[in-house]
Amino acid sequence: MEILRVENVSKIYGKGQTRVTALDNVSFSVNKGEFVAIVGPSGSGKSTLLHILGGVDRPTSGKVLIEETDIYALNETQLAIFRRRQIGLIYQFYNLIPILNVKENVTLPLLLDNRQVDPKRLDELLETLGLKDRVNHLPNQLSGGQQQRVAIGRALINQPALVLADEPTGNLDSKNSKEIIDLLKLSNRLYHQTLLIITHDPQIALQADRMITVEDGRIIKDEVIRT
Repeated sequence: MEILRVENVSKIYGKGQTRVTALDNVSFSVNKGEFVAIVGPSGSGKSTLLHILGGVDRPTSGKVLIEETDIYALNETQLAIFRRRQIGLIYQFYNLIPILNVKENVTLPLLLDNRQVDPKRLDELLETLGLKDRVNHLPNQLSGGQQQRVAIGRALINQPALVLADEPTGNLDSKNSKEIIDLLKLSNRLYHQTLLIITHDPQIALQADRMITVEDGRIIKDEVIRT
């Protein structure tokens, strides 16, 4: 079942001599439950693509459909609500709220939406992430790996259509990197969560179901790694 469709997406910055084509007529689709790695050299357009998929940066042209909703046909308020409910974003530098504890950071998307927290769902998620004994800790009381676990929890709490991760292990040592990728793979299996990861690490990319290679704003390769 198709959950994401990208149709002829381009992104252009600047004009005239300063014009830069970050994405050039990109099209692909992703099925529910797929784990897709997006790879390519620095400046290839990977992060721009992820931000457009996540509703953070509008394309110059083209469409992004998530569960058949054309997200850029929505107005800013509708898009913000859709993004909060249907897209989980994980960044390299965690982006946690420093004055909120672990539980508050994880449940923030629900609280912003004035929605009730499901205690069973939260408890299961904190258990899976190994954070049950850290619920009252602030971000500055956690290790880098623990902070990234909190960021993953925040991305998963709404059970979104897509989880998008931009170099989620880029700020971690090899042990924590392995643990974070194992957690993301677990969410992919346990919750049938659709997962797209940008990574420079070939070892991470090779664990995906599929690898999309981006270069100079275009997809140059889209290959199935495992079925």
